[in-house]
Amino acid sequence: MKDELRFVFDTNVLVSAALFKASVPRQALDLARKTGKVIMSWPTMAELQQVLGRARFDKFITEDDRLLFLEVLTRDVLPVEIIETVIDCRDPKDNKFLEVAVNGDADCIVSGDGDLLVLNPFRGIPIVKPQPFLSRTWS
Repeated sequence: MKDELRFVFDTNVLVSAALFKASVPRQALDLARKTGKVIMSWPTMAELQQVLGRARFDKFITEDDRLLFLEVLTRDVLPVEIIETVIDCRDPKDNKFLEVAVNGDADCIVSGDGDLLVLNPFRGIPIVKPQPFLSRTWS
């Protein structure tokens, strides 16, 4: 039995949270960290590191701030081992977030991706945008 809420955040929401400290995605991430645990797998963390390292984000965030964001996030996340494979998303690249949710017993997935949102709820797990997550209209 788990003792705290567990949340999955897709890569785009996490990138927005890193780039814009006053943004709704950042507020959603902060709320998740305050009220439970963010859960990730190695593939979701690797994708975040790769995307956040793109040069096009240089005008929004310094390399030091990127590294600090990743360091803090990595320290605080609950790692999830993927045992059960999921292939239900119309965009196969997004299946990794569903896998984290299923294998990590998630309470909610936070995403702005239409390929994930169309599945709401997925196996009983709400999939919501950051704003509804903040207002807790998903629970």
